[in-house]
Amino acid sequence: MKHHFPSVSSVKGDEDAVIERALSILEERMRRPAFGTPDTAKDYCRLQLGELDHEVFGVIFLDAQNRLIEFRRMFTGTQTQANVYPREIVKAVLEVKAGAVILTHNHPGGTVMPSRADQVLTQTLKSALALVDVRVMDHVVVSASDTYSFAERGLL
Repeated sequence: MKHHFPSVSSVKGDEDAVIERALSILEERMRRPAFGTPDTAKDYCRLQLGELDHEVFGVIFLDAQNRLIEFRRMFTGTQTQANVYPREIVKAVLEVKAGAVILTHNHPGGTVMPSRADQVLTQTLKSALALVDVRVMDHVVVSASDTYSFAERGLL
């Protein structure tokens, strides 16, 4: 009797399809006006960035009712850092007419504890975006298996 096992590429394709479906469900939930807890954002960010082997800094753009406008991977870096340019984030916020944002980036090494540089960057972006009346609702740091919410920890 000969056994047929799925190829690695077909398993990866199946997993990718499941992830795409999960992202679609989370995006739909984020469009609802009731979006207000960090849990949906944490799950969404982890699905978007958690499995990457290099740092990526992304922004979730929200309207005035905290509904999703779009998600953008803004900056890509190395395994340990990504350069982030506040000016580019302000330009993107104005372009999509966002009323609020959720910042996110991944830590490929596994630990989601933010560095001092992460904390300083968050405050810098919060100040810059406040000048154009845009709220920073959270900064979510993710790994493949964990998340850290600045809002939940009272750091915003």
